[in-house]
Amino acid sequence: MPGADLPAGFWAGWILVLTAVSLIGLGWLVYSVYFPAGIRAKGGDEESPTWDGNLREGAHPAPMWWFWLMFASLVVSVAYLILYPGFGSYGGALQWSQGGQLAASEAAFERQFGSVRRLIADASLEALQADPRLMASASRIYDRECMVCHGHDAKGQARLFPDLTDAEWQWGGEPADIERSIRAGRRAVMVGWKAVLGDEGVRRVTDFALALHDGGNVAGLLGEAEYVQFCAACHGADGSGNAMLGAPSLIDGVSLYGSTQAAMRHSIAVGRSGVMPAFESRLDVAQIRLLTAFLLRNAGAAGS
Repeated sequence: MPGADLPAGFWAGWILVLTAVSLIGLGWLVYSVYFPAGIRAKGGDEESPTWDGNLREGAHPAPMWWFWLMFASLVVSVAYLILYPGFGSYGGALQWSQGGQLAASEAAFERQFGSVRRLIADASLEALQADPRLMASASRIYDRECMVCHGHDAKGQARLFPDLTDAEWQWGGEPADIERSIRAGRRAVMVGWKAVLGDEGVRRVTDFALALHDGGNVAGLLGEAEYVQFCAACHGADGSGNAMLGAPSLIDGVSLYGSTQAAMRHSIAVGRSGVMPAFESRLDVAQIRLLTAFLLRNAGAAGS
């Protein structure tokens, strides 16, 4: 829409005045440098002052190429202001605007690729996974948007970003869950319990959680009572986790932050905080669908 993103009111007037004064000032500067005799003639026959015996105004004029360069700049500036926005709220003879250009580009993109993108968005994941060209496109999307955190092989890294090639998904492994994770992002918070449990309580719960993680017998362990009271609401009485809350399973053998005594103790005592950013403003529906198919294929999970 021409003129939709142009200034109005006070700011339009301010820009107009500033632009006009700048152009007039530059024109006067050029005229005063290269035509000083004309200026003196308008002021009468006043003699030009002399410095150091033989140095007077105009004795060593600026080179003429400076004049033509500045004159050309003035001409180009005026021509630009006639054709394009820049002179207050005047939209220019061509009625061009940045918003209009963006809208035209989006419309052209939609005309060229819209039908293909709609087919991708509506296709089954199996159909997408069976097309090598689409999976190659999905791989490029992953490399551009995801690799920096999850690694070039999608196996996670730095004990901060999860492995995307296994079948364990903290927020659920169904296609709809993964699409939502990509589109809207996730924010997981594991609160620290040291203030509540104390050092000895943290140690007992750590031992209990490690026993769950290792698949051992947890019956009768001292930390069971604290686990049931403070941890089971999120992670489940059996430690199987809760995907709706983003509470990971403690019995699947996967631990994002590490399964050592020190790492587990830190998680329980201090807590953890993980953020998956939202990509709905960067990726369209077709790209998110492709990325979901790519991740599920790599993870060996079935989807539809």
